Amino acid sequence: MLVLSRKVGEKILIGDSISVTVVRISGGGVRIGIEAPSDLPVVREELSIKVDSEVEKSAVIHQDHISSSNGNGSFDGDTPKQPR
Repeated sequence: MLVLSRKVGEKILIGDSISVTVVRISGGGVRIGIEAPSDLPVVREELSIKVDSEVEKSAVIHQDHISSSNGNGSFDGDTPKQPR
């Protein structure tokens, strides 16, 4: 990990298309601005972890749902639909 010191208004450049600017420093926090191409997602780590967790939960629920199917589109306890 590269660790740099910056003052308010100073930038860090990442490649040719990303810049990180120190906007404000107050108390124990730093406000930064990020300029990046619109096709490059920029997400706070805690949100990314939460989304990953929700996706995993959804996959488990979906797998449980598929596993409880009795193979004909209905689920255990359901009455299979008769063709018309």
